[in-house]
Amino acid sequence: MTVRSFSLRAASLFALAMLSPAGSAQTPRPTVAERPAPPAAWTSAPFVPLWTGTPPGGGFKAVAVPANDRATFLRNIDRPGLRRFTPARPNGASVLVIPGGAYTFLSIGNEGVDIAGRLTALGYTVYVLTYRLPGEGWTDRADVPLQDAQRGLRMVRAAATKDGLDPHKIAVLGFSAGGHLAATLETDFAQAVHAPRDAIDRIDARPDAAALIYPVIAAAAPFTHAQSAAQLLGKNPDPAAVARRSPAEHVTATTPPTFLLHAMDDRAVVPDNSLLMMAALRRAGRPVESHFLTEGGHGFGVGPAALPAGHWVEMFDRWLQRSLAKTSRPAG
Repeated sequence: MTVRSFSLRAASLFALAMLSPAGSAQTPRPTVAERPAPPAAWTSAPFVPLWTGTPPGGGFKAVAVPANDRATFLRNIDRPGLRRFTPARPNGASVLVIPGGAYTFLSIGNEGVDIAGRLTALGYTVYVLTYRLPGEGWTDRADVPLQDAQRGLRMVRAAATKDGLDPHKIAVLGFSAGGHLAATLETDFAQAVHAPRDAIDRIDARPDAAALIYPVIAAAAPFTHAQSAAQLLGKNPDPAAVARRSPAEHVTATTPPTFLLHAMDDRAVVPDNSLLMMAALRRAGRPVESHFLTEGGHGFGVGPAALPAGHWVEMFDRWLQRSLAKTSRPAG
């Protein structure tokens, strides 16, 4: 079933989840000491779980939380979901935001709340994905983040139909390891990583556009981010497992238009990652816009106003409006 023909039942499932007690605010469980509360802008945003009951696979095992951990670093995510941020004047488009954190935590401040505030001011309806972290005991660890990203995109598309937004104007925006997940979603949106559970799982999971901000792309040396790769794939993964989660190797004619942003002085995730993705998109003849900044480092989120890194959201907005206006969905 394609996105053009999915039933209103899928949208109804999303609506019921938003109204159910299970959709109340998620509070990650502390394992070392009482954690400080996340920002009010985060906890006040409506939360809807991705899955009814236990997520696919199972096997969650809580990990120890560092005593000095930031309130904006989420860990021990046994209940993945979406936080919704609604604009005053919707422009019809929705953005699924995927925070980074080396697949070890989710940075929901600079790569969640902050970007949601900037995008809603521009009219976008924003959903921040709280996805499961592969090193927290989950079965099939390399598939867990993609399971949640596919489900999240499908739920955003169902919600767009319900809310009178355009289900063909859905972008994914990912940062760092979240950029790896966004790149995996845009290249492997159709990969079967769990058995379908309901009507939502039959909705098209292909984003209409993708933006990758200082993303991890390589899953192997010399360019990968070692901690992200180890968390996702485990120690000493075989070459097939590495290739399976190397999104630059999966770019095809169906990969959506892509926006890339990277600072050349990024020492954590070297800019060669974005260069790899740009080269793969060019080889496949896919639309790509790339911005490489002299300075900015890693993890700058919306960026400081005094640097060019603080103005990328405006460039992304202009690019996204153009891309969504002229992009036609591939057949099938």
